[in-house]
Amino acid sequence: MNSEPTPSGDSPFRSESEARDSAPQFVMPLVVRIERAAPPARTDALETSARAVLVFLSDERSLGEGEWAQAVRDWEDARIRKVVRRARGAEWRRVQELPGITVTGKSAEVRVFPPVPLDGWPRDLAKLQVSGTDLDDPESPLPPGPAEPVLWLNPDLAMSAGKAMAQTGHAAQLAWWELPDADRDAWRAAGFPLAVRTADPARWRELTESGLPLVRDAGFTEIAPGSCTVVADHPALRRAPGA
Repeated sequence: MNSEPTPSGDSPFRSESEARDSAPQFVMPLVVRIERAAPPARTDALETSARAVLVFLSDERSLGEGEWAQAVRDWEDARIRKVVRRARGAEWRRVQELPGITVTGKSAEVRVFPPVPLDGWPRDLAKLQVSGTDLDDPESPLPPGPAEPVLWLNPDLAMSAGKAMAQTGHAAQLAWWELPDADRDAWRAAGFPLAVRTADPARWRELTESGLPLVRDAGFTEIAPGSCTVVADHPALRRAPGA
């Protein structure tokens, strides 16, 4: 599922859209494992994809002179796109052999890969399906803890699990960029704990006006351009000026 986050604060997204559009376009592939007999729970898949993005962005290979760093810089210079595809069985085993990082949740497994050109996907990733990522929660998720970072979903939007996974990945990325270094280090050291929940309709407007990182969809798939999809509510961002 294809989308991008909105500019926020001093985020690199603040470059003019025309400049981003004229740059070579890259996309970050994510693959979720969905076996017919044991699909993951929807909320766990969303949380795992968000953590996968954070693990990738904080990995030494993505930073400085790391082997993935140039691909990350090229991706950030253009529109920040993420696409979620699904795999099972032999497909899943093949994608494990490609450079990337697999993150495991309670029931979900998500592998995140270095950004690739929009029209230059590795063959084993290009063959995977985007559709078919409809997932369910066997039971309602528990309320998040009072100090737990929460990615709040828009209660008025219907999104496939794949689309929502891309959106929560965007929200986690925006939060990561806006956090002070000390809070980044603490979040990483704790293993990037976070929750994904659907906001109460009465609170959604308050969240979108809070100054917290907000994802607006680019409108490539499923929903209208400019739709507000996720608010990233990290406790440290509420302590920051203007949050």
